[in-house]
Amino acid sequence: MYLALLVIFLQCSELYAQGKVYEVFTFNGVKIKVEPSDKVKNGAPMSIICHADISKNTDFQLKHNFTFFKDGKLVFMTISDKEDARYEIPVAKSADTGDYECRVKAGDKLVISKPIYVWVAGMTKPILTADKKEVSEGEIVKLRCELPEEVPPLEFYFRKIKTNSEPIAKRVAEQNQNFSEMEYYVEAGDNILQFDCFGKRQVKSGWESSQHSNKTLVTVKEPFRKPTLITTPSNNLTEGDIIEFQCSTVAAEMRGIEIIFQKNRTILNSVRDKKLLKYSTLATQEDSGEYLCKVEQGAVSKTTKLNVFVSELFPRPTLSASMTQLDENKDLILNCSINGSRRANFSILRKSSSGDILLKKSRILAIKVNVNDTGSYTCKAEVKGIIKESKPVRISVYAPVSKPTLSVVSGSPEVVLGKPLQLICHSVMGTPPITFTFYKGDEIKKNVTNDTYATFLDEDIGLNDNGGYKCDARNNHSSGVKTSNILNVTVIVPIRGASLGSVPYGEVEVGSDTAFLCSVEEGSWPIHFKFFKKTDHEELLHEAREYSDRTIWHKKTMKRRDTGTYYCMASNRASVDVRSRPITISVILAAWQKGVIAAFVLTAMAGAGAVALWWFLCKKKKAKGPSMEMSGSALAPSLASEKLTRPPSDGNYYSGSGYIEDNENHMKSTDESKGPDLESAEVDYTEVEVSTLDPHRDSMENRHSQRIYGHPDAT
Repeated sequence: MYLALLVIFLQCSELYAQGKVYEVFTFNGVKIKVEPSDKVKNGAPMSIICHADISKNTDFQLKHNFTFFKDGKLVFMTISDKEDARYEIPVAKSADTGDYECRVKAGDKLVISKPIYVWVAGMTKPILTADKKEVSEGEIVKLRCELPEEVPPLEFYFRKIKTNSEPIAKRVAEQNQNFSEMEYYVEAGDNILQFDCFGKRQVKSGWESSQHSNKTLVTVKEPFRKPTLITTPSNNLTEGDIIEFQCSTVAAEMRGIEIIFQKNRTILNSVRDKKLLKYSTLATQEDSGEYLCKVEQGAVSKTTKLNVFVSELFPRPTLSASMTQLDENKDLILNCSINGSRRANFSILRKSSSGDILLKKSRILAIKVNVNDTGSYTCKAEVKGIIKESKPVRISVYAPVSKPTLSVVSGSPEVVLGKPLQLICHSVMGTPPITFTFYKGDEIKKNVTNDTYATFLDEDIGLNDNGGYKCDARNNHSSGVKTSNILNVTVIVPIRGASLGSVPYGEVEVGSDTAFLCSVEEGSWPIHFKFFKKTDHEELLHEAREYSDRTIWHKKTMKRRDTGTYYCMASNRASVDVRSRPITISVILAAWQKGVIAAFVLTAMAGAGAVALWWFLCKKKKAKGPSMEMSGSALAPSLASEKLTRPPSDGNYYSGSGYIEDNENHMKSTDESKGPDLESAEVDYTEVEVSTLDPHRDSMENRHSQRIYGHPDAT
């Protein structure tokens, strides 16, 4: 029974597994929209709707996680089994403007919508407040403008509104707050002031402005009144009249009040802690113009202006001269006059750095001038206490120029080829300005106007420049031009291409003479030549000054120590040393010295050979002496018997058995037929060297060495 139930359960489980279906879904997309539209008026309701488009394999329930973002920040989230979600904004504000997007998550799948830009048009009206409702001139009023429902960054504009004038606006940018503050300085004349403000924010389409705030009224109090300025007798006067100025003001507090009276930028008078200032003067034509009365207290300043016109009593005098440029010892007449021939008190003066010098109280001055009378002259005329001065007249008195002198600035009248030449022309006497003219030959090179001298730099120096230089000097004296003497300048050609040679060249015998030749390719004379030998230091051997392009130095009796490297150096007044290439000289032995040395060497070798030979012969003689004595004693009896029985014959006769001395002092056998008998004897080798024997001598002399190789039986 239990087995049957188990089988039934297994079959039912298999049928259930075959009938079960897996839940499958996919996102087709997510969309976001705004109701009523993506542009909403400030204060109106607004809804952000997110819709998820999902496909399922069966109708099963699926939870959706909706998340709303504005400008990347989370603003709303909800979970729903529906495919739509709403983010409600009952009252839209400008701060709700921005990019919105929604994200939908179901299971492990997440889809993000494309962003949509929502613009809440219109900004809230700003609120403006002032810290004071009543201020004095010179004080500061502080304003605050606030946009309570707006989000920074914002821009605030403050406006100062004056009656009958355009508002003056100031801009302030705020990055982190929705309000801004501004301080205003209350100027003089700001009786009643009005202020307002407005704000701006940046949207995608540009800048959006708010409404203007409420107007704030500020009342301004005057610490003192604008000053009054009057003149007596009037502001239209004639020269010689006394004019008086009065500047006054009314102030609630006189302490700190300062009144300043000035013409143009010049302060004429001032008072402190007083309400009245007075100033008087004798009117002249120069007193015409604008006058200013200024009252200051702290930071407040008020000004009143007044124009004054002073008519001319008499015109400015005129000084005339009979001549303005004249020679010394000439007559000069100065005349001072006024147009209209009005009577006046005249005086003629000369200007100087220490002050005017009165020459004569008259309208006419006649003098005989000298150079010291050069200067500026004026005249003055006085009528009713009014003194007027003429324009200055420049009088120039000229002394004639002296004959100029022309010289080279460096002192010497010469110049190196290729270098500039600077000349100076100078006149000891003569009233400046003096005009100097420089000539090269007959060609004018330069004109210079100076006091007593002038310079000229000639940078075009050629080797063939001829004609010399001269200069002229002249001024405004009637004597005319003076000319200098002609200055001839020597052109120095620098040394070029120094070379050194010698005779003989290379090798020189000891005791002989050597000639060194140093020459240059070009260069002005005289030329200074120097000969050097290279050692551990530069050794000067010889020097000469020649009016030629070469010089020869004869060095006598050369020695072995004169072997070495030589060079020469040439220079002239161009002060440039030119060095030649070095040459090498080797000092060798003379031919006769070589012969003497060879003879000495051969003699020494011959002597050494003779000594060696003598030593050798002596040694050989000592070796032969004992041998000859032995052979002589053995042969003595036979020799004696042979002398008695054998007759004499031609030639030398020697005692011995069959030996004759040949021309080479060798002993030879005379009985060669006895060969067998001799061969029977056991003789290895026989050689006898003897001296020629005298047959008439009884005995042998043992003066020569003998060497005998005899019979082995010989003893």
